[in-house]
Amino acid sequence: MPTSSFTNTKSFPTIAKIETFIPGTGGDGGDYHRQKNGHWILDGGKAHCEKPGVKCGISNPMSGWEQYREDRTSWGIGVLGSLVCIITASDGTQGVSTGFGGPPACWLIEQHFARFVVGSDPRDTNRMWDQMFKASTFYGRKGLPVAAISVVDLAIWDLLGKIRGEPVYKMIGGRAKDAKIPFYLTGPEPTQARKLGFWGSKVALPYSPRDGFNFVRRNLDFLKAHREALGDNFPLMVDCYMSLDVHSAIQLAQGAIDEKIDITWWEEVLHPDDFDGHKLLKQRLPQVKWTTGEHEYSRYGFRQLIEGRSVDILQPDVMWMGGLTELLRISAQAAAYDIPVVPHGSGPYSYHFILSQPHSPFCEYIANSPDGMSIAPVFGNLFLNEPVPHGGSIDVSDAPGFGLELNPACELIPSSQFLAPNPDKGLSLTDDDVREKKLREIEAIKTNGIAANGANGHA
Repeated sequence: MPTSSFTNTKSFPTIAKIETFIPGTGGDGGDYHRQKNGHWILDGGKAHCEKPGVKCGISNPMSGWEQYREDRTSWGIGVLGSLVCIITASDGTQGVSTGFGGPPACWLIEQHFARFVVGSDPRDTNRMWDQMFKASTFYGRKGLPVAAISVVDLAIWDLLGKIRGEPVYKMIGGRAKDAKIPFYLTGPEPTQARKLGFWGSKVALPYSPRDGFNFVRRNLDFLKAHREALGDNFPLMVDCYMSLDVHSAIQLAQGAIDEKIDITWWEEVLHPDDFDGHKLLKQRLPQVKWTTGEHEYSRYGFRQLIEGRSVDILQPDVMWMGGLTELLRISAQAAAYDIPVVPHGSGPYSYHFILSQPHSPFCEYIANSPDGMSIAPVFGNLFLNEPVPHGGSIDVSDAPGFGLELNPACELIPSSQFLAPNPDKGLSLTDDDVREKKLREIEAIKTNGIAANGANGHA
C-alpha cells in the first residue's frame, strides 16, 4: 500500500475514493466463520479432540433444532463472508481494512456511506462516523449496517496513520504498557494453549438446555475433564455463545462452584438483548465473573451493560460494533466504572487498541488453524505481514497505520463485478447482446401476449 510523505498541515490530503472487494478464497479476511468444512470453529473440533468424558461441539442459539445442532454452518454462520475496504487519499496514500458482511456490506458502503467519506479530511473520524451512523438509523443501529461502518472506520484509521507515518496506537493515546501484550487462546484443546505459552484458555460450551434435562451434568463433566487435564493455576474460561437463559446459567455456574471446577469467567451466556438477565446473574452469583459484548453494537448498547455494572469484562468486536472510533468512546465509558475492555478477536485492530488503553490488560487470540492446535494469522493469507503471538505475547509494530500489507497473491474481487447497479439509475442496457434480447422479449409480448413468455413472464 502506498504511504504518504506528507509534512505540510495546510494541505492535508483528503479522501478521494473508497472501494470494496471480497476475498476470492474462504478463510481470508475478517469473517472468522468463513472457513472450509472441518474447521474447529464451525464444529468444535470433533475431528481431533474427542476423548472419554469430553465432547467437542459448540452450543449456540440454534441448538434447539436437531438439524442445526452439530455444525454452525448448517444454520448460516459465515454466509455473508468477508470484505476488504480500500480508501485512497488525494495524494495516493491508501488505507485498507477487512471485516464482516460480504456483498451486502459492500453495497451499503458503495451506495450509502461513501457520500460521507469521499472528499473528507481523514482526521475527521468522529464526524464521518456520526454521519454514517445517524444516516442509517432508520434501518441500522445494530448488525450488518454497523459492521459495514466498522470496516470503513478501520480503513480511515489505517489511512490516517499512513499519511502521518505513525502507528495507530500512537494516535489514540500512545503506549500505555511497557511490556508486550499477553494473550489467552480460544480453541478446542486447553492443554495446547499452555504448551504454546498462552496465559489461559477458553473453550466452547458443548451442551445447551435444548440438549436435554441432563445438560448441566454433561457440561460439568466436560469442564471437569479439561480442568483435570490442565491442573490447577491455569485459567479456564467458557464461551456459552448466547445459548443459555438466566436459570440454566445459574445452575451451571453454581454446579461448577459446588464441584470445585475452577472457571475464570463465563462468557456470553445470555442473548445480547437480555440486559435485565445479566443484572440477575450478577445479583445471584456476585462472586462469579460474567463477560459479554461480542454481539453488542455502539456505545448505546454498551451503555446499558456499563451503567448496570452487570458484567465484569466487556468484549466488543471492533470489526462489528462500530470500528475504532466507537470503541474508544465505549472504552472511555467503561473506564469511568473501572470495567476492563478486552475486545473479541479482531487481530491487529485489537492489538493497537489494547496497547493504548490502561484498562485493557490482555488480548484474545482465536486459533485460526483448522484443528485449532497451532497459531495461524487471524485474517488467513490476506496480508503478507500479519503479526501473530509468539510464546503467548506480541509487541505491536511501529509501522504506519495498522502495519498491514495486502498480499498481492490473495485474489480480491471488486464489488463492481457482483453488485447490481444503483437502484436510482436502473439497469443499463449497454451490452448489445443484452439490448437485443430485451427488444426481442418486448416484441414477443406485444405480438403474442404475456403468455408467450410463460405464466411468470419468463421463457
